[in-house]
Amino acid sequence: MPFIPHTKNDTKEMLEAIGVDSIADLFDEIPPELMIEHLPHVPHAMSEMEISRLMRQRAKVDGSPMCFIGAGAYEHHIPTAVWDIATRGEFYSAYTPYQAEASQGTLQTIYEYQTMITELTGLDVSNASLYDGASALAEASLMAVRTNRRVKSGCVLLAPGVNPVYEQVAAAIAGAQGLTFERLPQDAASGNIDFDSLPEGREPVAVVVQQPSFVGTLDDVDRLTDWAHEQGALLISIVNPTSLALLQPPGQWGEQGADIAIGEGQPLGVPMSSGGPYFGFMTCKQKHVRQMPGRIVGRTTDLDDNPGFALTLQAREQHIRRSKATSNICTNQGLMVTASTIYMSLLGYDGLVHVANTSHANTVLLADGLCAIDGVERLYEGPFFHEVALKLDRPIAPLLTTLADRDILGGFDLTPIVGVDALLVCATETKTEADISTYVAAFADVMASGNA
Repeated sequence: MPFIPHTKNDTKEMLEAIGVDSIADLFDEIPPELMIEHLPHVPHAMSEMEISRLMRQRAKVDGSPMCFIGAGAYEHHIPTAVWDIATRGEFYSAYTPYQAEASQGTLQTIYEYQTMITELTGLDVSNASLYDGASALAEASLMAVRTNRRVKSGCVLLAPGVNPVYEQVAAAIAGAQGLTFERLPQDAASGNIDFDSLPEGREPVAVVVQQPSFVGTLDDVDRLTDWAHEQGALLISIVNPTSLALLQPPGQWGEQGADIAIGEGQPLGVPMSSGGPYFGFMTCKQKHVRQMPGRIVGRTTDLDDNPGFALTLQAREQHIRRSKATSNICTNQGLMVTASTIYMSLLGYDGLVHVANTSHANTVLLADGLCAIDGVERLYEGPFFHEVALKLDRPIAPLLTTLADRDILGGFDLTPIVGVDALLVCATETKTEADISTYVAAFADVMASGNA
């Protein structure tokens, strides 16, 4: 709430009712040495006008730099109507719709979201979202173990292009339950899977591929999907939802399609917001649905044949014995899902295709401009979607610092990941030709000046 409505008399009456003398008495279990008398640099009290001015001043410190980073969080144009609608009280303050009779609007919104996500991924069923894309990989891996019971190895094989942060999160969550994560061999030229060196006889429970990869490349997902199924493994796909307006959906990969598709939903109408909150999506084949974590909203009819919506297949720890739950940690992101549903509804199919096409075209323009500079070349050969890895003849960190001083967020430093001086750059539909020219000129100037 934007203000505290209680008067001193209200507070006094409440304290008397519960039998304490002061608000401080409610926290007497906290050891005195942990108590803080005051917060440095925080004023004791400010008026509404004063605090508004202070926060505006602090917001200006962040500036409005041009962003070319990508690497899992993408700056897309979000129509004003998206969050004007999402922040209406009906959506903004709505809790998880446990009572279907009182939550038909929220349930229908989630149902529409599920429908859109299944259409994008080409799979049969979607849940009502997860915490984020990284935790979705952990959940998908655990789901694969429950589904693929014949395989007892607990080994999940990751393609070279899987986001390293996703691997860390999945290992932290699922590793404690006996799963191990190993990388498949990489082809040095393309940055993708080296199919000539794939292991045989490992009996993995699942194989994971990210398309587009973390470094922007496009893998031969048809071939990998068929190979995974030949090994008796499930195929888990990590996809960028925007790219699915152009690229083949995972449900159509190989002869049988991917078994599970997951990813980060942030590109669908959620601002970057200094790191979140975001949401993870998950879809799967119908035959795996009973092992899917989280919630699913279903459409039904009542006794009078009126359409209605209800939560179904709620195999979460709130609804079933903990040992029988499909997940004990999954958290849906209802407000983010609402925004993404509005975003996809407003853009429609043609709008999503336009966003994807323009993002790709802008990244091609950016890559061509940067690679024309001495000391810059493509790190990997082959096609890409809307981000590309570049190899430089010098360290990346000083270059990015100098560009930041010019209000340009120049990209993501890949050096610790790929072992050479490399930069990942991204350009979405938000960038104009003038923006790209400004960045390329600044990049060339910094490279020539020797300040990087």
